[in-house]
Amino acid sequence: MCSLLAAAHPPRHKKLIKIKPLLRSKITRNTVVLQGDDGNVESAMVLIPLLILFLIAIELIIATNLRNGDTAIAQGEASRRAISGQIYASDEVVELSSPDRFAHIRLLITHRQTSLPQIVPGLIALMGGLPSTDVKGAAIMEPIN
Repeated sequence: MCSLLAAAHPPRHKKLIKIKPLLRSKITRNTVVLQGDDGNVESAMVLIPLLILFLIAIELIIATNLRNGDTAIAQGEASRRAISGQIYASDEVVELSSPDRFAHIRLLITHRQTSLPQIVPGLIALMGGLPSTDVKGAAIMEPIN
């Protein structure tokens, strides 16, 4: 009967439990933690500034393209208004002197202002500017008979 009990319940071996020493210095613990990261800290130190640089470059590209588009629109509006003789309150009309006393030259200057989107918050304020474009268009007004 004893053999049946022994076969049914195999002998239990005690597991050895490793106990960590309680007195470890902070430097040793931090070194052990950093060794287990396998490059995560170095990756973050590279990727975060690289991401910020990428967003700054994208914001500059967007701002330049919006400014160029606004310049083309302002120039088109100036040409259209100069031909039709339509003048708004925000427009400027400059009288130019001409050597010919019968020729009266007037220059129409239009203004266009658009706000810019901000991808990196505070970047434009950090550089000391306003998040908007202010462009001008100019055209010579046709004399109206």
